[in-house]
Amino acid sequence: MDRKDIEEIYGEDEPYLLFADGFDEAIIGTVYDGGRTRVVYDMEIILEVLMNRDEMTYEDAVDYFEFNVAGSYMGEYTPLYLETS
Repeated sequence: MDRKDIEEIYGEDEPYLLFADGFDEAIIGTVYDGGRTRVVYDMEIILEVLMNRDEMTYEDAVDYFEFNVAGSYMGEYTPLYLETS
């Protein structure tokens, strides 16, 4: 499932879906929490993107992710980040 699929499936039913810009390849799906649908990302893939695309060390990528990505609360539709390792 990618961003386009999610927008096509939920577009009109979930007009407030939020995405983490620049990390579409890390989308692993959606979750419905009983009141809304939220986009779910794989945290390790985001870290890989930061290390490869932005040439960060692993430690820098973790710091950036924690502060700028996961730490960015955008309301009740804020994306979720799954730690898989």
